[in-house]
Amino acid sequence: MSRILTIQQRLNAFIRLGEHLRAPDEKLLELIHGAYQYNAWFTPENTKKAVVAIGEMLRADDLGTWFQMYDSLNPKHKEISQDISHFQPRKIGLVLAGNIPLVGFHDVLSVLAAGHIALIKPSSQDQKLLPHILSMLVKIEPDFAGQMQFIERLEKFDAVIATGSTNTSRYFEYYFGKVPNIIRKNRNSVAVLTGKETREDLVALGHDIFDYYGLGCRNVSKIFIPREFNFSTLFEAIEQFSYIGDHHKYNNNYDYNKSILLLNKIKHLDNGFLLVREDESLTSSLAVLHYEEYTDLKSVSEKLKSGTDQIQCIVTNEKFETKNEKINFGESQSPRLWNYADGIDTMKFLTTLQ
Repeated sequence: MSRILTIQQRLNAFIRLGEHLRAPDEKLLELIHGAYQYNAWFTPENTKKAVVAIGEMLRADDLGTWFQMYDSLNPKHKEISQDISHFQPRKIGLVLAGNIPLVGFHDVLSVLAAGHIALIKPSSQDQKLLPHILSMLVKIEPDFAGQMQFIERLEKFDAVIATGSTNTSRYFEYYFGKVPNIIRKNRNSVAVLTGKETREDLVALGHDIFDYYGLGCRNVSKIFIPREFNFSTLFEAIEQFSYIGDHHKYNNNYDYNKSILLLNKIKHLDNGFLLVREDESLTSSLAVLHYEEYTDLKSVSEKLKSGTDQIQCIVTNEKFETKNEKINFGESQSPRLWNYADGIDTMKFLTTLQ
């Protein structure tokens, strides 16, 4: 069995991995460009964006800040960071999603950072990139090899972190409910606009809507707008994202949803690659953006509070009370290490399993 790495050794290895991901080598670039062959949504541009985003996440300052948030991982606590003789690694089952490239990496990272053993069940949609990146980590620090295992069926685990849909969550709760667990369901992200946003803000919002074709839970699926909001200003700002309509699967969704709206005579706006309709639901179909008008921000705040469990993050410049993660325009797909999915502190969960 591999030795248990000290906290500083884990940190150093993650920092070096981040350096490699920010400047992908020939082998990694080959996998990035080949991902499209087994998942048409994983275009080279989007896959490289995901790889480099993880590299940015693994910068020394952020990693240091992240570790220092937890007493048992704080390298400044010498009596903790150096004495690992009594640490008993747990086997953590990980059921990963595959809606966007490497979306499950943070869960794997958290398990390895906490010193536990990751039993990884990857998504059928994303089976090649993660093993390669983890092999890069093992090259940097060989003792990580004993902390990870790719499996087809989860068994003999001490805890589970599973990500899926609201439907699959019922299955997860049935099978994994007897052990400590984090089970994630469907969530959506929203944006709150006031009409005072700059063109730069609205262009950035385009990234929140369209990056990864809008397939992520951190993608904005609905906007809250004041009455008399000028949609032409928004459409002009996001025109540069029109290339998204060239993707055949996205365009198929656009055409299908457009036909449904026309057939049912549902009022909507259409800029040629995005359909915008008024709807109270937070969840929108692919290539569709929902909007809801408001008269004051207090009413929006109350609406968001009632939907806390359905919202991943809120994109806005405005200040109002919310339990959900609130971020700036253009940053929804650039989470920091401590921006946990569903607002559940994964690392706290892992570090309290002892």
